[in-house]
Amino acid sequence: MFRHTIPLGRILGIPIDLDYSWFLIAILITWTLAVSYYPAEVPGGASGEYWLMGALTAVLFFASILIHELAHSAVALRYKVPVSRITLFIFGGVSQIAGEPPSAMAEFLIAVVGPLTSLALAAFFYLLEPLLAQIAPALAIAKYLALINAMLGLFNLIPGFPLDGGRVFRAIVWGAIKDFRRATMIAATTGRFFGFVFIIGGVWDAIRGDVFNGLWIAFIGWFLESAAGAQVQQQMVQGLLGHHKVSEAMGEACIHVPANTSLQNLVDQEVLAHARRCFLVDQGDHVAGLLTLHDVKEVPRPSWNTTTAAQAMVPLDKSHKIDSTAELWSAMEKMSRDGINELPVMQGNTVIGLLSMADIVKYLQTMQQLRSA
Repeated sequence: MFRHTIPLGRILGIPIDLDYSWFLIAILITWTLAVSYYPAEVPGGASGEYWLMGALTAVLFFASILIHELAHSAVALRYKVPVSRITLFIFGGVSQIAGEPPSAMAEFLIAVVGPLTSLALAAFFYLLEPLLAQIAPALAIAKYLALINAMLGLFNLIPGFPLDGGRVFRAIVWGAIKDFRRATMIAATTGRFFGFVFIIGGVWDAIRGDVFNGLWIAFIGWFLESAAGAQVQQQMVQGLLGHHKVSEAMGEACIHVPANTSLQNLVDQEVLAHARRCFLVDQGDHVAGLLTLHDVKEVPRPSWNTTTAAQAMVPLDKSHKIDSTAELWSAMEKMSRDGINELPVMQGNTVIGLLSMADIVKYLQTMQQLRSA
């Protein structure tokens, strides 16, 4: 989902990333607060003071968003649902929860804890205000953070997927109809509706003269509609794949090649001549590693003559792989989550094939053709 990020570290064992788009919104928030909000709240201050207050507020606001996402993640981990990472980006933050909740109640608690955390932060900053009454800049910052966290909490309670409120709504529907996939479709469709409402409202505001706020609201609506639409498509794909296994869609088995084979010979004799993309690298009487076309492309072309398969391979115990009996949907999720296009398919300790994203797309097309027939 987010490929251009800056790692910030780990909290609760979860990697925290900063998407480059964050800098755009941080600068925008700082600028807006420095030139309009804080001069009205704290008159008579210096321009540099306002910019410093704006920058500090932007950082504290995103720290609040991080706490919001950590609350989601902590509850998800409590229910043994893995969290691959948390990313801060232009629209705030997202916890990439790598799995489905075990129950409707778990989904409800994972979702609702985020808005409740934001509302708790709003209450915290509101209660700080009397203590900061004699320090005008600090009081103004506390007022803004109380307001923005309250707005964030309430906004996220809108019952449209993928907002937290949409996930709360999905949990309620799931609990009522006992069908997670159908509940997701209903919540995502509701999310698209709210997205269109925001787009129409934003365009209307822009036409009436409030161009900046109108375009921003429309942009948020576009994001909600796109995210909800993507969720609808995802559920359709998941429905098609159903309980089909990796072994049904995987490509040909990887062939064995000696460890000292040069990449140039491999490309000439196997990749170009036979369209092979996967190789098991033998060292002595055992398989030492796996080499895919992706690994070959990582080596500069001028070095192919002097680079051996053993030098370019990934050791078998360190390579991404998947069992032949795993569901195709889980394989597709794993590829997306790990940012890879190919997975060696294992049967026990033996590589029996290679599954690529192209294989899954081809399999989906076949299934759609059969369904339409």
